[in-house]
Amino acid sequence: MSEEIRPSLQQWTSARVALGRTGGSVPHRALLDFRLSHARARDAVQQPFNPEMLSAELESLGHPIRFARSQAHERTIYLQRPDLGRRLEPESRVHLEEVWNPKGFDLVIILADGLSATAVHQHGASLLQALLPLLDSWSLAPLVIASFARVALQDEIGEALGARAALILLGERPGLGSPDSLGAYLVHGPKPGNTDADRNCVSNIRPAGLSPELAAIRISWLLHESRRLGFSGVDLKDHSNVSTLVNDH
Repeated sequence: MSEEIRPSLQQWTSARVALGRTGGSVPHRALLDFRLSHARARDAVQQPFNPEMLSAELESLGHPIRFARSQAHERTIYLQRPDLGRRLEPESRVHLEEVWNPKGFDLVIILADGLSATAVHQHGASLLQALLPLLDSWSLAPLVIASFARVALQDEIGEALGARAALILLGERPGLGSPDSLGAYLVHGPKPGNTDADRNCVSNIRPAGLSPELAAIRISWLLHESRRLGFSGVDLKDHSNVSTLVNDH
């Protein structure tokens, strides 16, 4: 590949393209960059989650906070037993049921570690700061900070709180260039037994992907549309036009 073509390709993507070669191999610098990215992705999976520190970062929002845990009580079990990460520990269920609202809540928002605690620590607060003003007409349950959580934990948390919808923000599986990618999953009618087909996802939330500000607008659109239609998942198509929505807000 000519030296003229290589920069023109690299300016459009962060993928590893047009790396050049040394003999039959990639250049040494490109190899070292690959190994560094791989190490960062592995580190992100093992990064400890600090619920108390995240709670302190969210205090400025002025919203009550509750803590919860899945039945996977430590990182190794969490990685080896995805099923336990989808189940709420009994003590956490009792703790959440203490704030039961007879009228129910429109929405519960959950922040969790997932497969990259780095993602929720770096982007969770900024996403909420942009999202909550867009939900000012909603009845919100206390924010829930959940440890060792898989996506489906939102079903048991939402059910325990009597919420009509649940939104979980958690770290996605790290890629070789995205150890800090945050995902947002929403479900209407949270309850055990829901499948991935019942959820909608907004992914790659990070400065180098979808910014927290734009993600908040897209998530808000999906939540409002889900409430209007009474369902979420594959039947809820994302027809949001972010550029138009930005102008509206």
